[in-house]
Amino acid sequence: MLVTVRLDLITIVVDDYDRAIEFFTGSLGFDLVEDSPSLTNDGRPKRWVVVRPPGAQTGILLARADGRHQAAVVGQQVAGRVGFFLRVDDFAAAYERMTVAGVEFVTSPRAEPYGRVAVFLDIAGNRWDLLGPA
Repeated sequence: MLVTVRLDLITIVVDDYDRAIEFFTGSLGFDLVEDSPSLTNDGRPKRWVVVRPPGAQTGILLARADGRHQAAVVGQQVAGRVGFFLRVDDFAAAYERMTVAGVEFVTSPRAEPYGRVAVFLDIAGNRWDLLGPA
């Protein structure tokens, strides 16, 4: 029996909800899908914040760090490696828009066999590949 499976959300641990929302919606052009009050497992208030690239199925849950252990992984979710990949149809336009918006690129754009790529940091310091056609 075949079952339909899809990746719905991934989590990025951040320091501040509002700064993260502004980065993902303002700098990257994502849509704010949900920003609802919620509670932690032990009853403390938090927010359920989901952003998603326009037209995408998979979203990102922006989760504010709760405690020392979680705060320690902000910006290090994948141990300093590129862990997130943002594919765009127009690399030059996306790179320019993101640069103007203040996104920090840690590599210059380069051509690879799979297309154009440049590495940037998100609001938490995680590394992303901006990917476009060759």
